[in-house]
Amino acid sequence: MAHIPVNHPLRPVYRTIAGLTGLYVLIFGIAGVLATWGDPLFARDDVWVLGLRTNLAFSLSSVAYGGLILIGALIGGQAGHYANLTIAVVFMVTGLLMLGLLRTSANFLNFSMSTVIVSLLFGMVFLATGLYDKVGPVESAGSDDEQQRHPQRAGR
Repeated sequence: MAHIPVNHPLRPVYRTIAGLTGLYVLIFGIAGVLATWGDPLFARDDVWVLGLRTNLAFSLSSVAYGGLILIGALIGGQAGHYANLTIAVVFMVTGLLMLGLLRTSANFLNFSMSTVIVSLLFGMVFLATGLYDKVGPVESAGSDDEQQRHPQRAGR
């Protein structure tokens, strides 16, 4: 973990990016719940919301994860850091799992290829924001940490 930047100067920008992406996930989930309400939980219907195919189960999970992402972005700090890293793994694993189940009857979240791509992209966004929004003591931030690891560069 020594190579994860601590107190990166663009940390507020990364928190904003994570928050906006989480807001999209939340809005998608709410719109998906409204569009699929009354359908079976794991329906395989042709329901598209905001350019992504969905069913009630996927929409409900999007509402839950969108809310968690927004809470993590609002709280920030170490909680936001670990929330983003955890959500990144969830999005990437889900995207890869659904890619494997895409053209089978086991596609329980009703993913399409565009949904897989968006899930993987969002996973990478949350991974990047999670890696760059780590908070720590001032003495372990940026240039001091760099000087400790590479003393030959400090004399330049």
